[in-house]
Amino acid sequence: MDFTHFDENGNALMVDVTAKENTDRIAIAAGKIKVSCQVFEAVANKSVSKGDVLTVAATAGIAGAKKTWELIPMCHVLPLTGCTIEWELDENNYEIKCLCTVRCTGKTGVEMEALTGVSSALLTVYDMCKAMDKTMEIGEIRLIEKSGGKSGHFVREV
Repeated sequence: MDFTHFDENGNALMVDVTAKENTDRIAIAAGKIKVSCQVFEAVANKSVSKGDVLTVAATAGIAGAKKTWELIPMCHVLPLTGCTIEWELDENNYEIKCLCTVRCTGKTGVEMEALTGVSSALLTVYDMCKAMDKTMEIGEIRLIEKSGGKSGHFVREV
């Protein structure tokens, strides 16, 4: 397999997508943060002193997805047409799960935007709760599904 982000001399480059056709693209990424009982209850009850953690973190996730091209050097600027952040609270394991869905019509995929959205959202949860618990763990950030483009439809096997 050839590396697409390097020229024949080994110099880094952004892949030229000029000749590619626009297609509808969707990517869904997920991740979670493991927290203490105290943090879990405070987030669930919206009683964290810094405010409504999941609302702020969802906003951060959307902002992160929109700014992916500024963070990942070879990503293209994409006109996102939609981005949602969804939360699932797992009270048995004190985990907060995040799902980010990103959409666009373009020449390249939105997988990195979905992954960045999840990462930004979970980092914001950590930031807003770190005064209560510095041992929180962010993990299992992964692509769940993507569609559109040359590589077609992908769904992660469970």
